[in-house]
Amino acid sequence: MTKIYKRIQQSLKTRWLLFKDELEVRLGKRHPLLPPRRYNYINSGVNSEINQEFFNYFKDLCGLQPTDSVLEVGSGFGRMAIPLTEYLSTEGRYEGLEIIQDGVNWCTSKFTTRYPNFKFQYIDVYNERYNPKGRQEASNFLFPYNNETFDFVYLTSVFTHMFYDDVAHYLSEINRVLTPGGVCLITYFILDDISLMQIRHKRGVFSFRHDKDGAFIEDMQQPEYAVAYTLDTIRSLYKTHKLEIQSPIRYGNWSGREPYLSFQDIVIARKL
Repeated sequence: MTKIYKRIQQSLKTRWLLFKDELEVRLGKRHPLLPPRRYNYINSGVNSEINQEFFNYFKDLCGLQPTDSVLEVGSGFGRMAIPLTEYLSTEGRYEGLEIIQDGVNWCTSKFTTRYPNFKFQYIDVYNERYNPKGRQEASNFLFPYNNETFDFVYLTSVFTHMFYDDVAHYLSEINRVLTPGGVCLITYFILDDISLMQIRHKRGVFSFRHDKDGAFIEDMQQPEYAVAYTLDTIRSLYKTHKLEIQSPIRYGNWSGREPYLSFQDIVIARKL
């Protein structure tokens, strides 16, 4: 009876959230492309504020142009793509890759029907946290695009859930699909002298006290919950994959450091 009760309770909650979303859209109080509330466990923070924050970084720090071809790896439920729908011209293009099938279904039904130059694709890549039934390892997954296809590639809160071999392979793929001189923006948890000092004084939200497979993790029971890398590791990976880090690295306040730009650390690089 307890399991049946929980299923009924969850069904009623889902229906209520659907109704609330639709009502707010009809009343003009909610953007019709905002991710549905029932998937808030995927996205932390206020979606409308975070997507505008990063859109400004794309333009001001990365030089994004309306005619650019853009790839988002880890497109989720499309929150970062919303401002791009009003910025990219018909000559521009957006592609999103995502390991959560519901996210791809949502974005295809909401975005692509209105903006044909916005496409979303499901990739069956394994991730213990977000796609535990995935049949393909990230370390050998090839992005489904030709060489030198995109002017701009970005990943937000993706490598913070991936281990070294997977990150290294994805950076290789990012280099492959970027046009010469193309730019990528990726967020991380980076361990440098300042963040390590902050952690020692327990000023941040993570400890990253466990060493695992070339990375540092927060929780041994959920290894991919939060993954960090040393600054030297990041620099070495970018050098290996011919991506030139554009100084300075924009550090976040996850460790309690100040000054900061966002929550996670932001690395912007250009393809050599």
